[in-house]
Amino acid sequence: MTTAATTRGDAVMTANVTRHEVTIPTPSGDRLDAWLYLPANGQRRPAVVMAHGIGGIKAAGLQPFAEHFAAAGFAALAFDYRHWGRSEGSPRELLSIARQRDDYRAALTWIRRHDAIDDGRIFIWGTSFAGMHILELAATETELAGAIAQCPLVDGLAAVLNVSPRRALRLTRAACADLVRAALHAEPVYLPISVAPGEPGLIATDDALVGLDRLAPSTEEWPNRITARSLLDITRSRPVRHARRVRCPLLMVVAEQDAMAPTARATRAASRAPRGELYRSRGGHYDVYAGGLDHATVLHIETDFLLRHACMLTGSSPNAPQP
Repeated sequence: MTTAATTRGDAVMTANVTRHEVTIPTPSGDRLDAWLYLPANGQRRPAVVMAHGIGGIKAAGLQPFAEHFAAAGFAALAFDYRHWGRSEGSPRELLSIARQRDDYRAALTWIRRHDAIDDGRIFIWGTSFAGMHILELAATETELAGAIAQCPLVDGLAAVLNVSPRRALRLTRAACADLVRAALHAEPVYLPISVAPGEPGLIATDDALVGLDRLAPSTEEWPNRITARSLLDITRSRPVRHARRVRCPLLMVVAEQDAMAPTARATRAASRAPRGELYRSRGGHYDVYAGGLDHATVLHIETDFLLRHACMLTGSSPNAPQP
């Protein structure tokens, strides 16, 4: 392996797939904590680079997707953004759209240099809030083999307009207070992320606590909080406007009953992207994950997309020997 990352250890997941725990450098000097799933034989593989949504960490529901893709012959690299999970970065639980996109780019740079990877067949995958990053990167990174956005948020302004004025005012006040505290180098103001309807917090949909319970990792702590200043970064990001610039194949998995991510913008992105594909998943925002109504079908749809477009580039499946 000729990379700049550190390998901390291996954990065999199945007879044919090994999970390597690695760290990935970023331009800031902070390191990303990541899992690299590799099929057992030594041939060069196509790869999928994966990250979570708002407040999400790789241990919160990404493992079933990564394992499924690896079983189909893909390397899968799932990472935590800076400030989240086991990655470095201070303050904790800070969301920066620019930094998170740079983290995807750092992961892409790292995986392209890996000896086991076919650098001409690299895909990106993101869920929920990461749809913002997937659409923007698919429009700007010219060497991608394809992109998958699952239950995606693709328009920050639409998300804000989806919140009641009273709730939006309360969140904005907290965000501004946190911004002042940041300027004074004081401890951040934190907001809970997933709460019951009517309670103060970021996500108060009917299924917010169902999602929190469904994704809660059993192996590590997952604080249900975010620095309030992070909310000010969301409104300005509107990658749906760049959908026509996406040149790689793009799969949008949009839930039929998504109460969190506005679906009209996501379906519009799928129709505007020159090589866009759309799957309307059954149920709500959290039904694509393990335990959800449509999880098995979503795994099949996404893996089929990866296989079709990986094969188109070489004329062979990921499990076929590569030169």
